[in-house]
Amino acid sequence: MANTLLMPKATAVWLVDNTALSFEQIAQFCGLHPLEVKAIADGESAQGIKGMDPIITGQLTRDEIARGEKDINYRLKLSEP
Repeated sequence: MANTLLMPKATAVWLVDNTALSFEQIAQFCGLHPLEVKAIADGESAQGIKGMDPIITGQLTRDEIARGEKDINYRLKLSEP
């Protein structure tokens, strides 16, 4: 079975609200368009969607987020199950 992100839009909402990752990084990780991530940040999209913490669900680590925050060109990697 493929290792895929659960609830990508809810994950994007959480990443926008709780990290300093770029829209491009969040979009790439969540499989969304960067403009959709910008719309989430601007409150124009995903209204009413509660953010889902990918750290709690085991899909991303704090270290992985920190790497992305330090390097805008870093592509986040989904944690192995």
